[in-house]
Amino acid sequence: MNKIERNKRNMQRFMTCINTNDKILADELIDSSAEFASLISDEKLYGGAGYLSVVDFMRKSFSDIRWEIVDMVAEDDKVAVSWTCSGTHDGNFMGLAPTGKKFSFCAMNFYYFNDDGKIINDIAAQGLLGLFTALNLVKF
Repeated sequence: MNKIERNKRNMQRFMTCINTNDKILADELIDSSAEFASLISDEKLYGGAGYLSVVDFMRKSFSDIRWEIVDMVAEDDKVAVSWTCSGTHDGNFMGLAPTGKKFSFCAMNFYYFNDDGKIINDIAAQGLLGLFTALNLVKF
């Protein structure tokens, strides 16, 4: 299997990882030195545990949250993924009491891989705008 196919396969496994909150799989797929910025922390987050801390944060507000890969394109050491994220607002989210509203929005991320096929960087488009719109936190 070539590097591109391996990285695409690892993205499918990554989807399983974030949907099941699998810490062992996170460590297999995300390099321990990978640094992630997040709205939930002023500090940088690192590795699989850091990435899943964001997932944990989201699950506290949206217990049934789910990410699905809609499409992906891979080249060299990067994979672009179009995601659909859906769930129900059933917990406090950034000061907003649960509304019970269901949501679905699209997000776009670019993932970068090292030679071992582990994620070393994730650059996210601002997909949370779709969530904020769905929860009536912003209006257009």
